[in-house]
Amino acid sequence: MRKIIIALAVAAAVILVLANSAAAQYTGVVAEAIGTANLRAGVGTDTEVVGDIATGIRYPVVGRSARFPWLLLGDPVSFTPIGWVFQDLVTVSGSIVVVPVTEDFIVGQALTQTPSQSTFAAAQPSPTPPQVSTSPSVTASATPQPTVPPVYGDVLGEINLRYGPGSDYPRVGGAVAGDRLEIVGYHTTLPWVLVRHEGAPNNVAWVSSDIIEITGDPRTTQPIAQTDFSNLPTLTPTPAVQQHSSIPHDGTLVPVSTGLQTLGNLMWDGVLRAGFNPTTSKFAAMYLKNLSTGEEITFGNQYAFSGTSINKVAILTGLFSILDGPPDYATAVDIADTMICSENSSTNSLLARIGGGDMYLGAERTTQLLTTLGLRRTFITAPYVIPGVELPQPTSPIRYPHTDADQAKARPDATNQMTVDEMGYLLASIYDCAYNETGPLLERTTAFTPQECRKMLHVMSNNTVDAFAKAGVPEGITVAHKHGWTAETHGNAAIVFTPGGDYVLVMMMFQPEWLVFSESLPLVAETSRLMFNFLNPSTPLGHIRDGYIPPTESCNYAGSQLADELVSPYFLETAAGTP
Repeated sequence: MRKIIIALAVAAAVILVLANSAAAQYTGVVAEAIGTANLRAGVGTDTEVVGDIATGIRYPVVGRSARFPWLLLGDPVSFTPIGWVFQDLVTVSGSIVVVPVTEDFIVGQALTQTPSQSTFAAAQPSPTPPQVSTSPSVTASATPQPTVPPVYGDVLGEINLRYGPGSDYPRVGGAVAGDRLEIVGYHTTLPWVLVRHEGAPNNVAWVSSDIIEITGDPRTTQPIAQTDFSNLPTLTPTPAVQQHSSIPHDGTLVPVSTGLQTLGNLMWDGVLRAGFNPTTSKFAAMYLKNLSTGEEITFGNQYAFSGTSINKVAILTGLFSILDGPPDYATAVDIADTMICSENSSTNSLLARIGGGDMYLGAERTTQLLTTLGLRRTFITAPYVIPGVELPQPTSPIRYPHTDADQAKARPDATNQMTVDEMGYLLASIYDCAYNETGPLLERTTAFTPQECRKMLHVMSNNTVDAFAKAGVPEGITVAHKHGWTAETHGNAAIVFTPGGDYVLVMMMFQPEWLVFSESLPLVAETSRLMFNFLNPSTPLGHIRDGYIPPTESCNYAGSQLADELVSPYFLETAAGTP
């Protein structure tokens, strides 16, 4: 570990211009470098560098500037002033307010042995600090130090921590109701306080004093009059948490190309710009797979979301797993009403069909199928709630599965959950079954045929919701997708068929209490547009389409061509996305 480095001259002496003899008193306040920091002869970066300090040694703070955030440090043994340091480059322990104000300037070179941490520990003053020699003819004795109680800010709601004292400064973190922040400073002209925050480059952050409940007097902490914060360490952009799916794969994982990695970073930046930040309670998750190459990227796949109506994809898969041939007409209508109208009564009818008349058993059997496919974070163990309709009581207790996903952050339904990568994996499995005649549905079970898989995608490609992923591609592009939302959670799971290649996109977004469509719909559409343009560079889409969500009151597929196609034993659809 580097220690303080001071230019040594055997015959040199310490020459100080002492404007204030109190500058050499021991104050009980110490400072330690955050990494390394220069020591200067005076206040300001235009003064001479007289040494440097590094993490591992604490130095007594023997003076401070009245106008600027600079501290005068002393030798750990003699307390002789050795140089000035910019305050944001050190961690300070103790109350700055007890440190004497001085403008001392070091005009010579400090002569000292390189101190060790153990030397400093041994030299820590007892309740009566030793006298300190400030010059051959001037001495200063220690005075009793006041006891300053700590100052805290209790967080009442979700707040942002900033890099400077203003809402226009970058966000460096956040806090939620119940958190307690240690206040270490206050701005002398602005209603902002400085709090300790290890997530920031300099271990502190600013918060408006109006949005926390303060215990103690901030004026007993460090006063800060600085107005220019442009010289702070550069913030490192938050990287996208990109990785392969957490699901066990059959075979070798496909390496992610530089191009797709770059695209993923661009998508992540878009998520953050839209205000969905995983360090807050409002956040998003995504899974993307290039079906032509097998490459996949994801972020937020550790979070469990309410399955909403998107988990009806799992129910559709569960239904076809028990069919020995084409569905009867009533079941075909229920399929269409479930996947397009999102009608919960039709969904529960499908669950009852899977369970041999018991919708709870149908939910359990659907979950068992998912487990067979390797999906352990996605499940449904109870039917969908229908307002005003009393559901039959289960014959056995309802299960509330616990998984290794985070089942708290997005407040998911205890009986209906999914993660973005597992839903994406399920869609990709249906695609492989339909068009490549391979994949987990065919290899891990004997319950499916390629024609059944094509029928599942065909009904989803008739979804009349022209929003989410579909609004990010040109009109006429086939998108087989399922939408779903609650007050807090919005999502979309889609397979997009394009001339340049097909892809799976699953996105889920969460905001406590209420999430507005004006934020969720464009985010999914823009993410889809970026992938479409990546695969189709010669025919890019310039901007997302407006899209629309049709009313559900008139949604009914009895007597429809789609129901007839689902019933037909001759339905083929051999080309991807082509009826």
